[in-house]
Amino acid sequence: MNVEKKYRSLKEFYPFYLSEHRDTTSRTLHFTGTFILFIILFWALFTQIWWGLALIPVVGYGFAWVGHYFFEKNTPATFQYPFYSLASDFILFWHLLTGQEKFNTDSNPSP
Repeated sequence: MNVEKKYRSLKEFYPFYLSEHRDTTSRTLHFTGTFILFIILFWALFTQIWWGLALIPVVGYGFAWVGHYFFEKNTPATFQYPFYSLASDFILFWHLLTGQEKFNTDSNPSP
């Protein structure tokens, strides 16, 4: 991760975020973790089992960090830019869900 660059807006940060998420498996893990995060959120709100909310960061970050450490081979931007990174996770999730982004990228085509 380029720690020298200081991003001053989400718009500036998001292209960097995408560059750190090129691996197909990593994108799939990010998407899966975010999807499960929403399931947990709605389950906790519906059932009013509030301790379930504690699972959200474990699931969200767990899936993402596996993607970074084992597939991207980089450090998550969360450590340097926690709010931009979190917002970008949700943006990427939406873009993957709506087809605005692909799970497969040009730099890591599927076999």
